[in-house]
Amino acid sequence: MKNTFFISVFCLILLSLASCKSDVDATKDTQIYQQKRVSVTAKDILGNPDYLAISYGGYRTKDRANQPTIQQLKEDLKLLHAMGIRILRTYNVQPQLPHAANVLEAIHQLKNEDESFEMYVMLGAWIDCLNAWTDKTPNHNIESEQNKGEIERAVQLANKYPEIVKVIAVGNEAMVNWAASYYVQPKVILKWVNHLQKLKENNKLSKDLWITSSDDFSSWGGGAESYKTKELESLIRAVDYVSMHTYPYHNTHYNSDFWTVPESDKGLTKKQIVDKSMIRALDFAKNQYKNVSAYVKSIDSTKSIHIGETGWATISNGHYGFNGSRATDEYKQGLYYKSMREWTNANSISCFYFEAFDEQWKDAKNESGSENHFGLFTLKGEAKYPIWNLVDKGIFSDLKRDGNSIKKTYEGNLDSLLVAVNLPNTDYKK
Repeated sequence: MKNTFFISVFCLILLSLASCKSDVDATKDTQIYQQKRVSVTAKDILGNPDYLAISYGGYRTKDRANQPTIQQLKEDLKLLHAMGIRILRTYNVQPQLPHAANVLEAIHQLKNEDESFEMYVMLGAWIDCLNAWTDKTPNHNIESEQNKGEIERAVQLANKYPEIVKVIAVGNEAMVNWAASYYVQPKVILKWVNHLQKLKENNKLSKDLWITSSDDFSSWGGGAESYKTKELESLIRAVDYVSMHTYPYHNTHYNSDFWTVPESDKGLTKKQIVDKSMIRALDFAKNQYKNVSAYVKSIDSTKSIHIGETGWATISNGHYGFNGSRATDEYKQGLYYKSMREWTNANSISCFYFEAFDEQWKDAKNESGSENHFGLFTLKGEAKYPIWNLVDKGIFSDLKRDGNSIKKTYEGNLDSLLVAVNLPNTDYKK
Protein backbone atom coordinates (compact mmCIF):
# COMPACT_ATOMS: atom_id res chain seq x y z
CA MET A 1 0.00 0.00 0.00
CA LYS A 2 2.87 2.35 0.94
CA ASN A 3 4.73 1.52 -2.28
CA THR A 4 1.61 2.33 -4.27
CA PHE A 5 1.29 5.65 -2.45
CA PHE A 6 4.90 6.66 -3.07
CA ILE A 7 4.70 5.61 -6.70
CA SER A 8 1.58 7.75 -7.13
CA VAL A 9 3.27 10.74 -5.52
CA PHE A 10 6.35 10.26 -7.68
CA CYS A 11 4.21 10.15 -10.83
CA LEU A 12 2.40 13.31 -9.82
CA ILE A 13 5.74 15.09 -9.34
CA LEU A 14 6.92 13.97 -12.78
CA LEU A 15 3.67 15.13 -14.38
CA SER A 16 3.96 18.48 -12.61
CA LEU A 17 7.52 18.96 -13.81
CA ALA A 18 6.53 18.02 -17.34
CA SER A 19 3.66 20.46 -17.22
CA CYS A 20 5.92 23.25 -15.95
CA LYS A 21 8.42 22.52 -18.71
CA SER A 22 5.60 22.57 -21.25
CA ASP A 23 4.40 25.94 -19.93
CA VAL A 24 7.95 27.33 -20.02
CA ASP A 25 8.43 26.05 -23.58
CA ALA A 26 5.09 27.52 -24.65
CA THR A 27 5.97 30.88 -23.09
CA LYS A 28 9.38 30.78 -24.76
CA ASP A 29 7.81 29.94 -28.14
CA THR A 30 5.33 32.82 -27.77
CA GLN A 31 8.15 35.24 -26.90
CA ILE A 32 10.17 34.10 -29.92
CA TYR A 33 7.08 34.43 -32.14
CA GLN A 34 6.36 37.93 -30.85
CA GLN A 35 9.99 38.95 -31.22
CA LYS A 36 9.94 37.66 -34.80
CA ARG A 37 6.93 39.86 -35.51
CA VAL A 38 8.67 42.97 -34.18
CA SER A 39 11.81 42.17 -36.18
CA VAL A 40 9.96 41.87 -39.51
CA THR A 41 10.94 44.91 -41.55
CA ALA A 42 9.83 46.71 -44.68
CA LYS A 43 12.79 45.12 -46.43
CA ASP A 44 11.37 41.69 -45.59
CA ILE A 45 7.82 42.32 -46.77
CA LEU A 46 8.01 44.71 -49.72
CA GLY A 47 8.32 42.75 -52.94
CA ASN A 48 7.49 39.53 -51.10
CA PRO A 49 4.47 37.75 -52.71
CA ASP A 50 3.61 36.20 -49.35
CA TYR A 51 2.74 39.71 -48.15
CA LEU A 52 0.01 40.99 -50.46
CA ALA A 53 -0.72 44.72 -50.13
CA ILE A 54 -3.88 46.80 -50.50
CA SER A 55 -5.14 50.35 -49.96
CA TYR A 56 -7.72 50.46 -47.19
CA GLY A 57 -10.42 52.84 -46.07
CA GLY A 58 -13.19 51.55 -43.85
CA TYR A 59 -15.66 54.42 -44.28
CA ARG A 60 -19.27 53.33 -44.70
CA THR A 61 -21.12 56.63 -45.13
CA LYS A 62 -20.94 59.75 -47.31
CA ASP A 63 -19.34 61.78 -44.52
CA ARG A 64 -15.96 60.93 -43.03
CA ALA A 65 -17.10 62.51 -39.78
CA ASN A 66 -18.87 59.17 -39.30
CA GLN A 67 -15.82 57.15 -38.37
CA PRO A 68 -16.02 53.35 -38.52
CA THR A 69 -15.84 51.75 -35.09
CA ILE A 70 -12.93 49.61 -33.95
CA GLN A 71 -15.22 46.59 -34.21
CA GLN A 72 -16.11 47.44 -37.82
CA LEU A 73 -12.44 47.86 -38.66
CA LYS A 74 -11.66 44.50 -37.10
CA GLU A 75 -14.36 42.87 -39.23
CA ASP A 76 -12.77 44.35 -42.36
CA LEU A 77 -9.27 43.35 -41.33
CA LYS A 78 -10.33 39.75 -40.75
CA LEU A 79 -11.77 39.66 -44.27
CA LEU A 80 -8.57 41.05 -45.77
CA HIS A 81 -6.40 38.73 -43.71
CA ALA A 82 -8.44 35.75 -44.91
CA MET A 83 -7.70 36.67 -48.53
CA GLY A 84 -3.96 36.86 -47.91
CA ILE A 85 -3.53 40.61 -47.40
CA ARG A 86 -0.69 41.39 -45.02
CA ILE A 87 0.09 45.07 -45.70
CA LEU A 88 -2.39 47.95 -45.63
CA ARG A 89 -1.94 51.45 -46.93
CA THR A 90 -3.58 54.41 -45.15
CA TYR A 91 -3.54 58.04 -46.28
CA ASN A 92 -3.62 60.59 -43.49
CA VAL A 93 -3.34 61.06 -39.73
CA GLN A 94 -5.36 64.24 -39.40
CA PRO A 95 -6.62 64.75 -35.82
CA GLN A 96 -10.26 65.13 -36.83
CA LEU A 97 -10.04 61.85 -38.80
CA PRO A 98 -8.62 59.17 -36.48
CA HIS A 99 -9.15 56.40 -39.02
CA ALA A 100 -5.47 55.43 -39.37
CA ALA A 101 -4.89 55.47 -35.61
CA ASN A 102 -7.97 53.30 -35.15
CA VAL A 103 -6.78 50.87 -37.84
CA LEU A 104 -3.50 50.47 -35.99
CA GLU A 105 -5.32 49.88 -32.71
CA ALA A 106 -7.64 47.36 -34.38
CA ILE A 107 -4.63 45.44 -35.72
CA HIS A 108 -3.00 45.61 -32.29
CA GLN A 109 -6.09 44.13 -30.66
CA LEU A 110 -6.42 41.38 -33.27
CA LYS A 111 -2.77 40.40 -32.78
CA ASN A 112 -3.37 40.12 -29.03
CA GLU A 113 -6.50 38.04 -29.57
CA ASP A 114 -4.90 35.70 -32.12
CA GLU A 115 -1.15 35.28 -32.39
CA SER A 116 -1.51 33.99 -35.95
CA PHE A 117 -2.94 37.33 -37.10
CA GLU A 118 -0.28 39.21 -39.05
CA MET A 119 -0.77 42.66 -40.59
CA TYR A 120 1.49 45.64 -41.26
CA VAL A 121 0.86 49.21 -42.36
CA MET A 122 2.25 51.76 -44.78
CA LEU A 123 1.20 54.87 -42.88
CA GLY A 124 0.39 57.92 -44.97
CA ALA A 125 0.98 61.53 -43.89
CA TRP A 126 -1.07 63.94 -46.01
CA ILE A 127 0.85 66.89 -47.47
CA ASP A 128 -0.76 70.08 -48.81
CA CYS A 129 0.24 73.44 -50.23
CA LEU A 130 -0.76 76.78 -48.70
CA ASN A 131 -4.49 77.55 -49.15
CA ALA A 132 -5.30 73.97 -50.21
CA TRP A 133 -9.00 73.08 -50.05
CA THR A 134 -10.03 76.68 -49.30
CA ASP A 135 -11.69 79.47 -51.30
CA LYS A 136 -8.25 81.06 -51.70
CA THR A 137 -5.92 80.39 -54.60
CA PRO A 138 -3.58 77.46 -53.80
CA ASN A 139 0.06 78.54 -53.53
CA HIS A 140 1.98 75.54 -54.82
CA ASN A 141 5.36 77.02 -53.90
CA ILE A 142 4.61 77.27 -50.16
CA GLU A 143 3.51 74.40 -48.00
CA SER A 144 0.57 74.30 -45.63
CA GLU A 145 1.19 74.85 -41.93
CA GLN A 146 -0.69 71.62 -41.22
CA ASN A 147 2.10 69.50 -42.71
CA LYS A 148 4.29 69.74 -39.60
CA GLY A 149 1.55 68.34 -37.36
CA GLU A 150 0.79 65.59 -39.85
CA ILE A 151 4.41 64.41 -39.80
CA GLU A 152 4.55 64.61 -36.00
CA ARG A 153 1.44 62.47 -35.64
CA ALA A 154 2.82 59.90 -38.07
CA VAL A 155 6.01 59.70 -36.01
CA GLN A 156 4.03 59.24 -32.81
CA LEU A 157 2.00 56.40 -34.29
CA ALA A 158 5.08 54.71 -35.78
CA ASN A 159 6.70 54.76 -32.35
CA LYS A 160 3.53 53.59 -30.59
CA TYR A 161 3.04 50.64 -32.95
CA PRO A 162 6.55 49.72 -34.20
CA GLU A 163 5.50 46.10 -34.70
CA ILE A 164 2.85 47.26 -37.20
CA VAL A 165 4.02 50.45 -38.94
CA LYS A 166 6.78 49.50 -41.37
CA VAL A 167 6.61 52.41 -43.85
CA ILE A 168 5.75 56.11 -43.64
CA ALA A 169 4.66 57.70 -46.94
CA VAL A 170 5.11 61.48 -47.10
CA GLY A 171 2.22 62.73 -49.22
CA ASN A 172 -0.21 61.13 -51.64
CA GLU A 173 -0.10 62.37 -55.24
CA ALA A 174 1.26 65.54 -53.68
CA MET A 175 3.72 66.46 -56.45
CA VAL A 176 1.70 65.82 -59.61
CA ASN A 177 0.43 68.98 -61.25
CA TRP A 178 -3.06 67.67 -62.00
CA ALA A 179 -3.67 67.59 -58.21
CA ALA A 180 -4.47 71.27 -58.64
CA SER A 181 -6.17 71.72 -55.27
CA TYR A 182 -3.13 70.91 -53.15
CA TYR A 183 0.09 69.82 -54.89
CA VAL A 184 3.48 71.00 -53.64
CA GLN A 185 6.94 71.21 -55.13
CA PRO A 186 9.30 68.23 -54.64
CA LYS A 187 11.38 70.31 -52.20
CA VAL A 188 8.55 70.09 -49.65
CA ILE A 189 8.41 66.30 -49.83
CA LEU A 190 12.22 66.18 -49.72
CA LYS A 191 12.25 68.34 -46.61
CA TRP A 192 10.00 65.96 -44.67
CA VAL A 193 11.65 62.80 -46.01
CA ASN A 194 15.02 64.14 -44.83
CA HIS A 195 13.46 65.05 -41.48
CA LEU A 196 12.23 61.49 -40.96
CA GLN A 197 15.53 60.00 -42.08
CA LYS A 198 17.28 62.22 -39.53
CA LEU A 199 14.98 60.94 -36.79
CA LYS A 200 16.04 57.41 -37.74
CA GLU A 201 19.71 58.38 -37.52
CA ASN A 202 19.12 59.84 -34.05
CA ASN A 203 17.23 56.75 -32.82
CA LYS A 204 13.93 58.65 -32.59
CA LEU A 205 12.42 56.29 -35.16
CA SER A 206 13.25 52.68 -35.91
CA LYS A 207 16.19 52.39 -38.27
CA ASP A 208 14.27 49.65 -40.08
CA LEU A 209 11.32 51.94 -40.84
CA TRP A 210 11.27 52.81 -44.54
CA ILE A 211 10.39 56.30 -45.78
CA THR A 212 8.87 57.05 -49.17
CA SER A 213 6.40 59.29 -50.97
CA SER A 214 3.54 57.78 -52.96
CA ASP A 215 2.88 59.61 -56.20
CA ASP A 216 1.87 59.45 -59.83
CA PHE A 217 4.31 57.79 -62.25
CA SER A 218 5.00 61.17 -63.88
CA SER A 219 6.12 62.67 -60.56
CA TRP A 220 8.83 60.00 -60.38
CA GLY A 221 10.28 60.85 -63.79
CA GLY A 222 8.25 58.37 -65.83
CA GLY A 223 6.49 61.00 -67.94
CA ALA A 224 7.00 64.62 -68.92
CA GLU A 225 10.52 66.02 -68.85
CA SER A 226 9.32 68.96 -66.73
CA TYR A 227 9.21 66.71 -63.67
CA LYS A 228 12.85 65.67 -63.98
CA THR A 229 14.46 68.24 -61.71
CA LYS A 230 17.45 68.35 -59.37
CA GLU A 231 15.04 68.33 -56.43
CA LEU A 232 13.47 65.12 -57.70
CA GLU A 233 16.93 63.57 -58.07
CA SER A 234 17.65 64.44 -54.44
CA LEU A 235 14.32 62.99 -53.37
CA ILE A 236 15.00 59.71 -55.17
CA ARG A 237 18.27 59.42 -53.30
CA ALA A 238 16.61 60.31 -49.98
CA VAL A 239 13.71 57.82 -49.95
CA ASP A 240 14.19 54.17 -49.04
CA TYR A 241 12.16 53.13 -52.07
CA VAL A 242 9.92 54.69 -54.71
CA SER A 243 6.14 54.25 -54.49
CA MET A 244 4.55 54.98 -57.88
CA HIS A 245 0.93 55.06 -59.08
CA THR A 246 -0.30 53.79 -62.42
CA TYR A 247 -3.90 53.94 -63.67
CA PRO A 248 -4.65 52.57 -67.13
CA TYR A 249 -8.30 52.89 -66.11
CA HIS A 250 -8.10 56.68 -65.99
CA ASN A 251 -6.06 56.72 -69.16
CA THR A 252 -8.90 55.13 -71.11
CA HIS A 253 -10.14 58.74 -71.04
CA TYR A 254 -6.99 60.87 -70.83
CA ASN A 255 -4.55 58.90 -72.98
CA SER A 256 -6.68 56.37 -74.78
CA ASP A 257 -4.58 55.10 -77.69
CA PHE A 258 -4.12 51.70 -76.04
CA TRP A 259 -7.89 51.47 -75.48
CA THR A 260 -8.77 51.72 -79.17
CA VAL A 261 -9.75 48.34 -80.65
CA PRO A 262 -7.53 47.45 -83.63
CA GLU A 263 -9.27 46.69 -86.91
CA SER A 264 -7.88 43.15 -86.75
CA ASP A 265 -9.79 42.54 -83.49
CA LYS A 266 -13.19 43.81 -84.58
CA GLY A 267 -14.31 40.42 -85.90
CA LEU A 268 -13.78 38.76 -82.52
CA THR A 269 -16.46 38.06 -79.93
CA LYS A 270 -17.21 40.72 -77.32
CA LYS A 271 -15.44 38.71 -74.64
CA GLN A 272 -12.36 38.21 -76.82
CA ILE A 273 -12.19 41.94 -77.61
CA VAL A 274 -12.46 42.87 -73.93
CA ASP A 275 -9.90 40.24 -72.92
CA LYS A 276 -7.37 41.63 -75.41
CA SER A 277 -8.14 45.21 -74.36
CA MET A 278 -7.27 44.33 -70.77
CA ILE A 279 -3.99 42.79 -71.86
CA ARG A 280 -3.17 46.14 -73.44
CA ALA A 281 -4.20 47.87 -70.19
CA LEU A 282 -1.73 45.78 -68.23
CA ASP A 283 0.96 46.48 -70.83
CA PHE A 284 0.23 50.20 -70.38
CA ALA A 285 0.89 49.90 -66.63
CA LYS A 286 4.02 47.84 -67.25
CA ASN A 287 5.35 50.52 -69.58
CA GLN A 288 4.80 53.27 -67.00
CA TYR A 289 6.62 51.14 -64.42
CA LYS A 290 9.45 50.55 -66.92
CA ASN A 291 9.78 54.29 -67.57
CA VAL A 292 9.86 55.15 -63.86
CA SER A 293 12.36 52.37 -63.20
CA ALA A 294 14.68 53.55 -65.98
CA TYR A 295 14.73 57.10 -64.65
CA VAL A 296 15.03 56.16 -60.97
CA LYS A 297 17.82 53.65 -61.67
CA SER A 298 19.70 56.31 -63.63
CA ILE A 299 19.76 58.38 -60.43
CA ASP A 300 20.22 55.59 -57.88
CA SER A 301 20.67 52.05 -59.18
CA THR A 302 20.04 50.57 -55.71
CA LYS A 303 16.53 51.97 -55.36
CA SER A 304 13.56 49.60 -55.58
CA ILE A 305 10.24 50.65 -57.11
CA HIS A 306 6.88 49.39 -55.89
CA ILE A 307 3.32 50.24 -56.95
CA GLY A 308 1.62 52.39 -54.34
CA GLU A 309 -1.69 52.48 -56.20
CA THR A 310 -3.44 50.97 -59.15
CA GLY A 311 -7.03 49.86 -59.62
CA TRP A 312 -10.15 49.56 -61.77
CA ALA A 313 -13.63 50.88 -60.94
CA THR A 314 -16.85 48.91 -61.44
CA ILE A 315 -19.45 51.70 -61.78
CA SER A 316 -19.19 55.07 -63.54
CA ASN A 317 -21.67 57.54 -64.97
CA GLY A 318 -18.86 59.84 -66.11
CA HIS A 319 -15.74 59.67 -68.27
CA TYR A 320 -15.39 55.90 -67.93
CA GLY A 321 -19.02 54.78 -68.20
CA PHE A 322 -21.37 54.04 -71.11
CA ASN A 323 -21.24 57.61 -72.41
CA GLY A 324 -17.48 57.73 -72.00
CA SER A 325 -14.68 55.24 -72.60
CA ARG A 326 -16.82 52.28 -71.41
CA ALA A 327 -13.97 50.90 -69.33
CA THR A 328 -16.08 50.24 -66.27
CA ASP A 329 -17.45 46.92 -65.06
CA GLU A 330 -16.61 44.03 -62.75
CA TYR A 331 -15.40 41.73 -65.51
CA LYS A 332 -12.70 44.17 -66.58
CA GLN A 333 -11.83 44.79 -62.93
CA GLY A 334 -11.41 41.06 -62.44
CA LEU A 335 -9.09 40.69 -65.42
CA TYR A 336 -7.00 43.66 -64.34
CA TYR A 337 -6.74 42.55 -60.71
CA LYS A 338 -5.69 39.02 -61.61
CA SER A 339 -3.12 40.05 -64.22
CA MET A 340 -1.70 42.82 -62.02
CA ARG A 341 -1.24 40.44 -59.09
CA GLU A 342 0.36 37.80 -61.31
CA TRP A 343 2.80 40.25 -62.89
CA THR A 344 3.83 42.03 -59.68
CA ASN A 345 4.15 38.83 -57.65
CA ALA A 346 6.32 37.23 -60.34
CA ASN A 347 8.61 40.27 -60.42
CA SER A 348 8.97 40.95 -56.67
CA ILE A 349 6.96 44.17 -56.86
CA SER A 350 4.60 45.10 -54.05
CA CYS A 351 1.25 46.29 -55.39
CA PHE A 352 -0.98 48.26 -53.04
CA TYR A 353 -4.10 47.53 -55.03
CA PHE A 354 -6.73 50.28 -54.85
CA GLU A 355 -8.83 49.40 -53.01
CA ALA A 356 -10.32 46.98 -50.50
CA PHE A 357 -13.89 48.28 -50.09
CA ASP A 358 -16.12 50.72 -51.92
CA GLU A 359 -16.28 54.10 -50.15
CA GLN A 360 -19.08 56.53 -50.91
CA TRP A 361 -17.64 59.71 -49.35
CA LYS A 362 -15.24 60.25 -52.24
CA ASP A 363 -17.95 61.51 -54.59
CA ALA A 364 -20.73 61.97 -52.06
CA LYS A 365 -23.01 63.98 -54.37
CA ASN A 366 -22.78 61.45 -57.21
CA GLU A 367 -23.63 57.92 -56.09
CA SER A 368 -22.49 56.44 -59.43
CA GLY A 369 -19.22 58.35 -59.56
CA SER A 370 -16.31 56.03 -60.31
CA GLU A 371 -14.30 57.12 -57.25
CA ASN A 372 -16.92 55.46 -55.06
CA HIS A 373 -16.55 52.07 -56.71
CA PHE A 374 -12.94 50.91 -56.81
CA GLY A 375 -13.38 48.32 -54.04
CA LEU A 376 -13.04 44.56 -54.34
CA PHE A 377 -15.96 44.46 -51.92
CA THR A 378 -19.15 46.52 -52.09
CA LEU A 379 -20.28 48.60 -49.12
CA LYS A 380 -22.47 45.68 -48.00
CA GLY A 381 -19.54 43.31 -48.16
CA GLU A 382 -20.47 41.59 -51.41
CA ALA A 383 -17.43 40.09 -53.11
CA LYS A 384 -16.98 41.46 -56.63
CA TYR A 385 -15.91 39.32 -59.57
CA PRO A 386 -12.12 39.52 -58.91
CA ILE A 387 -12.53 37.55 -55.67
CA TRP A 388 -15.46 35.24 -56.48
CA ASN A 389 -12.97 32.37 -56.40
CA LEU A 390 -12.19 33.14 -52.75
CA VAL A 391 -15.87 32.87 -51.87
CA ASP A 392 -15.90 29.47 -53.62
CA LYS A 393 -12.99 28.38 -51.44
CA GLY A 394 -15.00 29.22 -48.33
CA ILE A 395 -12.43 31.53 -46.78
CA PHE A 396 -15.12 34.05 -45.79
CA SER A 397 -17.61 31.48 -44.48
CA ASP A 398 -17.40 32.58 -40.84
CA LEU A 399 -16.89 36.29 -41.55
CA LYS A 400 -19.28 39.19 -42.03
CA ARG A 401 -19.37 42.90 -42.76
CA ASP A 402 -21.89 44.90 -40.75
CA GLY A 403 -23.93 41.75 -40.18
CA ASN A 404 -23.88 40.70 -43.85
CA SER A 405 -22.46 37.35 -44.89
CA ILE A 406 -20.01 37.52 -47.78
CA LYS A 407 -21.75 36.63 -51.03
CA LYS A 408 -20.87 37.10 -54.67
CA THR A 409 -22.21 40.00 -56.69
CA TYR A 410 -24.61 39.01 -59.49
CA GLU A 411 -25.40 35.97 -57.32
CA GLY A 412 -22.26 34.48 -58.79
CA ASN A 413 -23.76 34.26 -62.29
CA LEU A 414 -21.05 35.09 -64.84
CA ASP A 415 -23.51 35.28 -67.74
CA SER A 416 -25.48 37.97 -65.88
CA LEU A 417 -22.27 39.88 -65.19
CA LEU A 418 -21.19 39.73 -68.83
CA VAL A 419 -24.47 41.34 -69.92
CA ALA A 420 -23.29 44.50 -68.13
CA VAL A 421 -19.96 44.50 -69.99
CA ASN A 422 -19.47 47.05 -72.77
CA LEU A 423 -16.88 47.07 -75.52
CA PRO A 424 -14.30 49.87 -75.43
CA ASN A 425 -15.86 52.95 -76.97
CA THR A 426 -13.77 53.55 -80.09
CA ASP A 427 -16.02 56.45 -81.16
CA TYR A 428 -15.70 58.24 -77.84
CA LYS A 429 -14.56 61.86 -78.06
CA LYS A 430 -13.29 63.27 -74.78
